[in-house]
Amino acid sequence: MVSNILIGISIALSASLQPGPLQAFYLAKVAKNGWRKTLPAAFAPLISDGPIALVSIFFINILPVAFRNWLQLAGGIMLFYFAWSALKSWQEDQDPEPKSSGSAPQTIFQAALVNLLNPAPYLGWSLIMGPAILTAWAEGPIMAAALLISFYFTMISTSMVLIYLIGRTVLISSGVKKTFNLVSALLLTGLGFYFLYQAAGHLAGWLG
Repeated sequence: MVSNILIGISIALSASLQPGPLQAFYLAKVAKNGWRKTLPAAFAPLISDGPIALVSIFFINILPVAFRNWLQLAGGIMLFYFAWSALKSWQEDQDPEPKSSGSAPQTIFQAALVNLLNPAPYLGWSLIMGPAILTAWAEGPIMAAALLISFYFTMISTSMVLIYLIGRTVLISSGVKKTFNLVSALLLTGLGFYFLYQAAGHLAGWLG
């Protein structure tokens, strides 16, 4: 169970610290309404991820086991790509916060819509979270639940901390931005190695 909890925490942390449309939404929302009124938006993935997760897991579950292993292998490669992008931002000291234009969404449901229109959750659930959940489910429903709970608890709490830090202008510091990028790169690299080990082990037969 501990390994599933650690996997859920690591995936959520790396996803939360990576810049994207949802982080841009947080920035725009805080700028308009303040961090306190923006905090509920951190719960948006609970609304948007449901249909994405169900569709992804359904299709992955009906595929042959060997194909699922290849998907997990592809997920490990994708994690390395994300790690490389985060490391590049850390080295070049790029601004990790995407610029937002237009008016900010006003409700948690609009924040969920932002996430639904973001391709990252679809890739994440198809190549990373989906295979991880199915692997945990094979060990027992409690293991899968532990992974899911740790994932969403970490993602929501991390998003709330980010919203607070944005509101307190702490994220203006270049050093803080670089630290987030470095932590994200290290987490993604570790997850990438773990996914490649799991996929290669199943494909080669030494993990059963």
